[in-house]
Formats: sequence, structure tokens, C-alpha cells
Amino acid sequence: MTEQDKLPLIIEPEQLAQHLDDPRLLIIDVPARADSYREGHVPGAIFLDHTRLLSGEAPVANDVPDEARLSELFSSLGLTEQTHVVACDDEGGGWAGRLLWTLELLGHAHYSYLNGGIQAWRGDGLPLSTDDVTPRPTDYHAEIRHPHMLMTRDELQSRLDDTGLAIWDARSADEYTGRKGQNRHLGHVPGAVNFDWLDVMDRRNGARLRDLTELLTELNARGITAEHEIVTHCQSHHRSGLSWLAGRALGFDIRAYPGSWQEWGNRDDTPVER
Repeated sequence: MTEQDKLPLIIEPEQLAQHLDDPRLLIIDVPARADSYREGHVPGAIFLDHTRLLSGEAPVANDVPDEARLSELFSSLGLTEQTHVVACDDEGGGWAGRLLWTLELLGHAHYSYLNGGIQAWRGDGLPLSTDDVTPRPTDYHAEIRHPHMLMTRDELQSRLDDTGLAIWDARSADEYTGRKGQNRHLGHVPGAVNFDWLDVMDRRNGARLRDLTELLTELNARGITAEHEIVTHCQSHHRSGLSWLAGRALGFDIRAYPGSWQEWGNRDDTPVER
């Protein structure tokens, strides 16, 4: 892949279809529903169980795995420093965004999102494969080179009065207002702005990202602007994988709080608004 052929952050299905034979491309399908991969995926795509992107350890099981486990994960997927990853999923970008955020955290510079994932690919009538693709393992040494991409609970809690920080809560309105949830405390981080991840995608257009100009207008109206440093979260930094990705596509300085409401809403020392 030459510099002229470099793939954009957001790649359309027809564009990806022209690059399927490129050996430097690693297409990773990280669906919410494993059956989606078995029912048909982008030819050459490898399957990733989304739970491998989470630490799985108490008290915050949705936090980032340590570097040793990330090394094991990405080695098993066949990642190299030169690989260009294309992430897709079956739900409009949540898990794909979480995967790409993890790569950004590691300083891996070459990645794209298949706009709309397998929904858009199927909707465009492009060829599907039902073959299981076995990755060629590598010896990838994961190192968190961009820790700035991650905001900890301590930092977020210390910056609640920082007017330069915008907090994007990607959960549903019912979760944000405290009408719904299974956490010890229900509601939202003080000062957070609610913009549901489902409103980031165009569900009538193959779950692609909505028009970026429209998204920018709506986010700006809520006080989330390019002048802010932005941190996004949801319940487990799954849905906010998409809000983070949209923020990147808009050119925002955007980070993520992986502990999300699973951590914040289950503590007694974190302030909550309803």
C-alpha cells in the first residue's frame, strides 16, 4: 500500500473491496454477536471475540487489559507495526471503535473503520465469506505509547470543574437521567452531556456514521466543540467506542474513560447527578 493508496480513517465498503488482496491489510471483525461472523463476513476478515478487549478483572472488568495480555492478543491476530487494520462489527461501530481506540492507545498508527461494518457491506451487495480465517501469529510487543487517550476516574473526578473539558455520555437518555440501570448509583457524571451512540449512526443507511457536518452541528449545540478537550464514556466503553471514533473523524481532541459508568456508578465516593 503506497502513500497514495493510504486508506482513510472511515472507509466505505466499495473502497475496501478494492484492497482485499493487499497483504498489509488486516481486517478484524469484532461483532457483538458471534453468529454474525459465521453467517457471512468480509472475505479475509479474521474473528475477534470482543471480550478480549476487556480486562475481565474486578472491580472494573471493562478496563484495558495489561500490556502482556495485549501483546498476546495482537500477536495472535497477526499484527505488525506495518499492518493496516480495518475494523468492522455488526452493530454500527461500538466494538470496532473500542478496538481502534485500543490500537491508538498502543500508538499503532495504521487503521480504518469499515463504515457501517457488515451491515453496510451486506447492504451494498458485496461478496461474503463463511470461511473461518486463521490468523498468522506474530510476535507483537504491545506498549501503551499514547496514555493520553485514556482518562482515569481519578483524573476525571479532579477535573469536574474544568470548563475546558467536555464529558460526552454516550448512553441512553434513560440511563443518563437515572431512570434505568443496574448500578449502585444511577444518573450521570456532573456536567456530562448526553448524546446517545445510536444517534451517531444512520440506521437507515447501513448503520454508517451520520453526515459529519450534521453531527458537528448537533454536538456543538450541546456544548461539545473542537475548542474543548473531550472525554467520552458509556457503561463499559463499548458504545463510547463509536462516540470516540466519531470524535476522531471530526478532528476532536477526544479521549475515553474506559471505566465508564460501570466504575463510576458503583462507587460511593463519586458524585452523581440525576
